[in-house]
Amino acid sequence: MFPPAENLSTEVFARLPESLYQTDRPSQWLEDRHVKMHSFLEGPSFDREGNLWCVDLAHGRLLRVSPAGEFEQMLQYEGEPNGLKIHRDGRVFVADHVHGLMVHTPGSDRIDVLLGSARREGLKGLNDLVFASNGDLYFTDQGESALENPTGRVMRLRADGKTVDLLMDGLAGPNGLVLDEARKLLYVAVTRENAIFSLPIEPAYGGMKKAGRFLQMSGATGPDGLALDEAGNLVVVHAGAGTAWVFSRIGEPLLRIRSCAGIRTTNAAYGGDDRRSLFITESEQGVILRARLPVPGRPMFSHA
Repeated sequence: MFPPAENLSTEVFARLPESLYQTDRPSQWLEDRHVKMHSFLEGPSFDREGNLWCVDLAHGRLLRVSPAGEFEQMLQYEGEPNGLKIHRDGRVFVADHVHGLMVHTPGSDRIDVLLGSARREGLKGLNDLVFASNGDLYFTDQGESALENPTGRVMRLRADGKTVDLLMDGLAGPNGLVLDEARKLLYVAVTRENAIFSLPIEPAYGGMKKAGRFLQMSGATGPDGLALDEAGNLVVVHAGAGTAWVFSRIGEPLLRIRSCAGIRTTNAAYGGDDRRSLFITESEQGVILRARLPVPGRPMFSHA
């Protein structure tokens, strides 16, 4: 249907040092999957000082990587942090599968629950989150949803910090999500469908109408994290394929960014002085990959 995407290589920007490995630490998340791993990195996001924050899902940690590629453990708690985004006021918001939506103030030793339930019922298990330019926070409530249990949801916490909207339910593994600049189109990675859905946001009342399937992918585990560049091109990190794809706004594959480390690529964030560097978490080896792209990424909410 389309010509093959151009291949693009990566390099290792940072590697979790052995001093921060936690292979022997008990982890319910790992026990449920019958595996042992020293870390499982996700949720890369930049603060205003150029540090890259990410989470370690396996061991309940918030990590920070300096511009020089040096890891530092900022916080560890009993939870399962999946996604991370930074508010323009510097607070770190975390989508936690166990506790819900959480907030950490850098420099403190606390992380607090901001939203543990929604619409008079419990949350299933948050996965990822993204801020709109007006401060609304969109998030996926994945829980244990899958093709045989399509109960995942996409929701929004409005900037007032009180109103929660249900945009779509009945999903098989809603995961990463990203909103276009005009706040009119929300892309959602639906991992167990191996697809990217597009959710048009109605400007008049902020609801969603007539969702569609923007991309149908194949192989590996499925799409995980998403990012957008200034031209509206969509980055899709394909978990289990060691790949981050770049698709045009009409769904044409433009680039295939191949991991130079393992195949468990999870999430991505644009960064660097010119925002032309794409940073990708790879969870098998505990590394942050970096690739140079031709179009700069959209500024993150933390930099707006």
